[in-house]
Amino acid sequence: MGYIQTLKRIREGRTDYRKRKAILLGRHVFATVRVSDENTMVQISKASMNGDVVLASAHSRELLKYGWKGSRRCLPACYLTGLLAGKKAKANGVDGCIVYVGVRGFSSRIGASAKGLRDAGLDVPVGEDALPDEDRITGKHIAEYAAMLKEEDEELYSKRFSAILARGLRPEDYVKHFNEVKDNIMKDSGD
Repeated sequence: MGYIQTLKRIREGRTDYRKRKAILLGRHVFATVRVSDENTMVQISKASMNGDVVLASAHSRELLKYGWKGSRRCLPACYLTGLLAGKKAKANGVDGCIVYVGVRGFSSRIGASAKGLRDAGLDVPVGEDALPDEDRITGKHIAEYAAMLKEEDEELYSKRFSAILARGLRPEDYVKHFNEVKDNIMKDSGD
């Protein structure tokens, strides 16, 4: 038996060439969502012979200029980052895209970003059952958990939500804060 060498990016788990080939052959505009330990990034790209061309991009740090005080990697932040990327893509003449996850699985955070892209006016072919429900996107689950935790264990509450509290946001007000920031993004005419 001989040794069959696989490509380095396959061995490292970085590229699924079957999915990549389908995007290249279909000449699709595609959105990639990356959620790190602290931030979320959404890029809308188009493949070309010289490499991928980024048509629009949004990073969760950009949410700070719209008044966001919450976590930059939670479901509401993923939705808002997708919404912001979708608005930028619309301004650059993009009408629709597909969500490309590569070797990663489709998660609720990616689904929230896809819903944000849809709500910005892009045509994104994703089934409704794959998208998180509205209560989770607005952060209602975070607010309910914070209220319950505050009643049961004040010390754990202030420890668990210390970063949000330090920024001046009470976690019980997550839904209201989310709606304010969403309105700020929707009112913004663009960069």
